[in-house]
Amino acid sequence: MSSLLIEGVGKSFGSLEVLRDLELVVEPGEFAAVIGPSGSGKSTLFNLVSGLDRPTSGRVLVEGEPAGVASGKVAYMPQKDLLFPWRTVLDNTALGLEAQGVRRKEARARADALFADFGLDGFQKAYPSQLSGGMRQRAALLRTVVLGRPVLLLDEPFGALDSLTRTEMQLWLAQMWQRHRWTVLLVTHDIREAVLLADTVHVLSPRPATVVARVQVPPDRSRGVEDFTAPGFAATERRVLEALRGTPAVRAGVGEG
Repeated sequence: MSSLLIEGVGKSFGSLEVLRDLELVVEPGEFAAVIGPSGSGKSTLFNLVSGLDRPTSGRVLVEGEPAGVASGKVAYMPQKDLLFPWRTVLDNTALGLEAQGVRRKEARARADALFADFGLDGFQKAYPSQLSGGMRQRAALLRTVVLGRPVLLLDEPFGALDSLTRTEMQLWLAQMWQRHRWTVLLVTHDIREAVLLADTVHVLSPRPATVVARVQVPPDRSRGVEDFTAPGFAATERRVLEALRGTPAVRAGVGEG
């Protein structure tokens, strides 16, 4: 059974058609990326998968069940870390569990057990203002992962970081995924990020969005810095770019990313 099945999905807001006949499948343990022109409905897609909204047509199934906020099957990490400045890092990372009804002591213990793995050990009592941008994003991802949901949704998690920190975080996330094999759906505007991290890159058309290409990333790569100069990596980047450039919005000069 697929972890995520998006079948014939359409979404309209009044007369505005955002998604049309969109098809996407993510298998257990797969890292999938979605990329498309600006305004192509990527955020709308995430709202449907997370259960915050419902499709106008088609269906969204998570582990065989209709997507819904109360299903407990999806964890969503937004673009901003949204850490509360008055709570310690440990209290921030335990917040989602507490909101689900887990007792504070247990929630803190479960979050604390992941701090070393996420490179945050020793910062449990620190406050968000004392962390670097990359560390804040690690804390936000820890808060998402500790929920133990089958599917992780990552909405441009490194978009606000500077170029060097962003590359470091991408490489770190690649290593973490290889260790834990989470099922991930990533929305990004960064072709290189998509090719580094994902097994499959789904390219969207302009609105009303549908999947116009599924680019399979070669599986025999290390997901490390050496991939950036590998011929296969460059060729895959080019395939994604060509798929994007084939969309009318990109040909007209509207942002590709």
